[in-house]
Amino acid sequence: MALSTADLHSLVDFSKTSLTISLLAIAFNPTAWNIVARNEYKNKTITRILGGNARAGCYFLAVMIFSFGILRDSLYHRALEEQPRKAILPEPYATYVPAALFIVGQTLVITSTWALGITGTFLGDYFGILMDHRVEGFPFNILRDPMYVGSTMCFVAGALWYERPAGLLISLYVYIVYLIALRYEGPFTDKIYAKREEERAKGSKKQK
Repeated sequence: MALSTADLHSLVDFSKTSLTISLLAIAFNPTAWNIVARNEYKNKTITRILGGNARAGCYFLAVMIFSFGILRDSLYHRALEEQPRKAILPEPYATYVPAALFIVGQTLVITSTWALGITGTFLGDYFGILMDHRVEGFPFNILRDPMYVGSTMCFVAGALWYERPAGLLISLYVYIVYLIALRYEGPFTDKIYAKREEERAKGSKKQK
């Protein structure tokens, strides 16, 4: 059965400013950090500001990304509070499903951070801090981008827990934003590591 415009407006209040702000914040984070990181790779702006210390620059960016992530989540929950409430799942699934999604999502995010470390998680490769080998353990052995998947799952969990259909729409938007970000982030990161391997190969030839 098709969803009419009236039905959609009964589930999502597009007039709320909090919804617009939440959507802007969600798009801002990956977009801004990709721009900042690429600038850092080319111009070393943050590194130069911090006296040439690339690791300090990466930690500074990590604090910024983490802080804006908390702000984004806060704005998302504020947006949910102002949206129409409607039961999405019957009990007890209305409790069990979002709880399970949140636990699994957080597990993916936390274990990804643990496996990559601070510099690996927060774009250290753009600062010239490269990992020795590609991380292939959990959760990267089951998902290519577990952190983004886990984050999206937490957004869905929030929508289901607070019974806000608008949250499901926002979660879909989050997923699309992440997919777009990955189309730029992934190939560029691969390019950085490919360049390192080329330099290593050249160095090996010179030694011979």
